[in-house]
Amino acid sequence: MTHRSQFFLAIAAVFLLAFACAQAIAETKTFRAGAFAMDITPFEFPVIINGGFVQQTADKVVTPLHARCLVLDDGASQIAIVVVDSCMLPRKLLDEVKRLATTATNIPQERILISATHTHSAPSAMGVLGSDRDDRYCHFVVPRIAQGIQRAQKNLVPAKIGWAVGRDDNNVACRRWLMKPGVAPTNSFSGTTHDRALMHPGFNNENALEATGPVDPLVTVLSLQTLDGRPLALLANYSMHYVGSPAISADYFGIFSENMTKLVGGESGDLPFMAALSNGTSGDTWLMDYALEERRKYNINSVASDVAKAAFEAYQQIEYHTWVPIVMEEKRLTLDVRLPSADELARAKEVVAQLDGKLPTGATEIYAREAVLLSEMAPTRELKIQAIRLGELGIVGIPNEVFASTGIAIKASSPLQPTMNISLANGSEGYVPPPKQHAL
Repeated sequence: MTHRSQFFLAIAAVFLLAFACAQAIAETKTFRAGAFAMDITPFEFPVIINGGFVQQTADKVVTPLHARCLVLDDGASQIAIVVVDSCMLPRKLLDEVKRLATTATNIPQERILISATHTHSAPSAMGVLGSDRDDRYCHFVVPRIAQGIQRAQKNLVPAKIGWAVGRDDNNVACRRWLMKPGVAPTNSFSGTTHDRALMHPGFNNENALEATGPVDPLVTVLSLQTLDGRPLALLANYSMHYVGSPAISADYFGIFSENMTKLVGGESGDLPFMAALSNGTSGDTWLMDYALEERRKYNINSVASDVAKAAFEAYQQIEYHTWVPIVMEEKRLTLDVRLPSADELARAKEVVAQLDGKLPTGATEIYAREAVLLSEMAPTRELKIQAIRLGELGIVGIPNEVFASTGIAIKASSPLQPTMNISLANGSEGYVPPPKQHAL
């Protein structure tokens, strides 16, 4: 059985468990929702930023950062869904957040989903490529996220729930392209030779043949309101990597949340309103279509406006339910990690030794350091896969950067329609490309 098959079976098994449990909780007809946007903007500077190829630091705030927390209660059980303005959040850090949150709220750890938006302009919660993690920020942010979940639970009120799906084709395109033989650069420590795929080939590149995969333009929207129609929370999902902003910034994810708050009237209510945009399956997706003749104009505000417009159009079509069953299950899935050969590792160690403890500054040094770090880890990686049923809406949590084709396949095969996929949830365990992408 292939890893891809195991991946799909794990998700399917979780959804089947969800269906089996639904009848047991259908006897209680009370539904509640509570939300809170916890500010997680650092106040001690400078902070490490890990969104670039090499390590950077920031000493000012462009837009604030939040952990956007939602707690749902169907009268029999509670779950929490959190979207954090961060590039990546490691499982060890999130497990500690969940431990603290469970102690404070009694929501079981396996019924808490916490994801990163993947803004590349936030403090470093984990080392990646040429960057280290910012330990001071990690110590600050862990209890803050847990407190946000606790505040959301305290805000629980009787609520109604609904969902709908919009579409924004303007801001999704495959960033990974098939190149002519001998053109794409090959990482010397990757276990491959003569790579054919290249990210961001640029415009009018005569060596670029075609995009290597499809994109997912859907904007899935989950809305919570009081029983008399006042907005409580909105959780949206869109499969686009990020836009790009000077640090520190929540990128377009934060601007989207501000836009939706205004569009749905969340500012005027006497109850705390929270809007969040989670990252879908965007591992190979960005907003620039390299099939075009030239670069189009955009910024975080224009992209946020486009996605918010699609989300609001869907929002206006939502039919609400005063009660739905909440079912959430978690499974563990163990996958192999692609590792460098012994010869590649030996050469990588020579490169790292020359760094003499300094951070890498170029691609060869960065990939050599990554190869050495990988060799010191286990050859397998355990993934926490979660699935949630809210009535007929499905939510999948995956701790990876997932390609759009996999996300589309999950949605198509899901017994719950619609289904939203949330990437970088409950950890950050690397990319999960389909098998044919490994071959490229």
